[in-house]
Amino acid sequence: MPEQDPLASARPRHVAIVMDGNGRWAQKRWLPRVAGHKQGVEALRRVVKACLERDVTVLTVFAFSSENWNRPVEEVSSLMDLLVVALSREVPTLEGNGVRLHFPGDRRGLSRRVVQGLIDAERATAHNHKLVLNVCFNYGGRWDIAQAAQRLAAQGREITEESLNSELALSHVPDPDLLIRTGGELRISNFLLWQAAYTELVFTECLWPDFDAAELDRALLEYANRERRFGRTSEQVTQGEPLLAVGGDRHA
Repeated sequence: MPEQDPLASARPRHVAIVMDGNGRWAQKRWLPRVAGHKQGVEALRRVVKACLERDVTVLTVFAFSSENWNRPVEEVSSLMDLLVVALSREVPTLEGNGVRLHFPGDRRGLSRRVVQGLIDAERATAHNHKLVLNVCFNYGGRWDIAQAAQRLAAQGREITEESLNSELALSHVPDPDLLIRTGGELRISNFLLWQAAYTELVFTECLWPDFDAAELDRALLEYANRERRFGRTSEQVTQGEPLLAVGGDRHA
């Protein structure tokens, strides 16, 4: 009999990650901050591979926030260049491994070259279904809610939880089951504010460039040991009583 994975029944469908600590990783090694961002790309490659191996179906990462424009101009420029280079190098492999790319975020203010790179990557992987990889770029949770409300207002539609859900930047995937933040900070920093209403949060001191499959497994184990009640009592969960409704989770 093949050995069974004890976590398989408690595995999250959708994992979200705030990839924090690239700059501090580089500074600890007396390297420029961009070196940390480059190592961060390597870490993301490892985690995508690990998610594919563990049958996680959606991975959402916070690559560049709306607030990151406040960083030094040189660092922002390096991040944009790194994105373009990473797309050219990684997309063929991702496409071959069954990964479908999405880039939720505000594309206004991005260069034409960056926007075209995002469009091309989404088109090249549109037929894949093994893993959805959302790379949130120039994204903010408040922006996401505001743009969804603006879309509804422009269409003359009533603003309800259901209609707002349909216009959010991640309406194509279920809400995250697990959100991991690396780097030791204990906040979600304007990431998936609506979608994370019932998400389990795990914080780790590990800096993002050092994050690997073993660190992911630690977070998955912690998730597996949580009891997700969604407003019910522990007794109701134990007895398997169905959910009537879950606030922000349209796929519960």
